[in-house]
Amino acid sequence: MISYKERLPHITTFIFDVDGVLTSGEVALFDGKVVRTLHSKDGYAIQYAVKMGYSVLIITGGNSIDVKERLLGLGVQEVYLSSHNKIEVYAQAKARFGFQDEQVLYMGDDIPDYHVMRKVGMAACPQDSAIEIKQIAHYQSPVFGGKGCVRDVIEQTLRVQGKWFSAAAFQW
Repeated sequence: MISYKERLPHITTFIFDVDGVLTSGEVALFDGKVVRTLHSKDGYAIQYAVKMGYSVLIITGGNSIDVKERLLGLGVQEVYLSSHNKIEVYAQAKARFGFQDEQVLYMGDDIPDYHVMRKVGMAACPQDSAIEIKQIAHYQSPVFGGKGCVRDVIEQTLRVQGKWFSAAAFQW
């Protein structure tokens, strides 16, 4: 059995779900508008990975333009909103960006993520994921969704590849 750390050297592309991964999954209403909270450490890790040459994509069932704009502002290459058939969207992204399954780390937390997670080289999930997702994940972050789990998997990947806190990181 291949350990999750042995899968990390091949990762060139990160794909994340939003609700339950980049957010806690909680939904707050403010003046009738849905408000989500993103963790700043996740945001930092995303923009750091992009600057270090990784592709970062988002596949979410949600449709928040505000979340999309924030993520694009961090350097995310594409945000696929209203993705109710995530495996189909994944196939479109794969064709568009030209990555191979074994190059992808996908982090999801619930049933809609299941089929993509079965296909990628590294399937990860937050600690508070659905049991079905935990059963297929190569790695379960000890961190809950929306609390820095994205930072956890990006940092681990870049550390294994010698790109976290490297000299290149200070030459932006």
